[in-house]
Amino acid sequence: MPNWFVALGPVAQAFLATCFTWFVTALGAAVVFLFKGVNQKLLDAMMGFAAGVMIAASVWSLLLPAIGMAEDNGVPGWAPAAIGFLAGGAVLALIDKVLPHLHIGFPREEAEGVTTRWRRSVLLVLAITLHNVPEGLAVGVAFGAVAAGAPGASLGAAVALAIGIGLQNFPEGAAVSVPLRREGMSRSRAFLYGQASGLVEPIAGVLGALAVVYVTAILPYALAFAAGAMIFVVVEELIPESQRGKNTDIATAGTLLGFTVMMVLDVALG
Repeated sequence: MPNWFVALGPVAQAFLATCFTWFVTALGAAVVFLFKGVNQKLLDAMMGFAAGVMIAASVWSLLLPAIGMAEDNGVPGWAPAAIGFLAGGAVLALIDKVLPHLHIGFPREEAEGVTTRWRRSVLLVLAITLHNVPEGLAVGVAFGAVAAGAPGASLGAAVALAIGIGLQNFPEGAAVSVPLRREGMSRSRAFLYGQASGLVEPIAGVLGALAVVYVTAILPYALAFAAGAMIFVVVEELIPESQRGKNTDIATAGTLLGFTVMMVLDVALG
């Protein structure tokens, strides 16, 4: 790992890491310049892969360090993990009910959240943005955990988490830009909408790192909160969307592969 990166503070590290994850979202959105459509089987496999990455990251990068830190502080390890995990899911559920958004592949009439006249393109971007908030938060909290000396937390593990989140952001960027192109939007505009969904990650990453650096007592809860938020996204959106095209075996294989890749990254680099 470059010495200059190691020498940076956790907030700067989180910012650069989440800029990387946003960049990969933009790379995925750039697929629209090469293709007008993406094979449904490939898209389902990529969405399944994203789900697997997020599940593994929630366990190895977030919940296990949260449990270890709580136990080192003399607190039952399960308590902060359970409280934070459920809180993360509850907050995402609330946002899901309020924020207008439209899941990929669904007609405009099935938009969720409060009723709005916003265009389909905006609603699609907001749906992916909803995914990216907990992802950016997770990366930021992971770098903050390293600075706070959390058991099981390491710079390598935080970098592995950023790499894993970045890998699964590629299909999310493509999943926004390509459908918009198919609906007649220009390539450049479809790309702008696709990459815009990842811009929230650096913001969430910096906020997550700042929170745990300055209020270390909340770190176990923050780690578990990010895990709960990510699992909510996986169960509520990614897995159903990957199975919607009836390519269930391919989507499931993608999930297993994503889980394995993230697990290997975390164990090898952590």
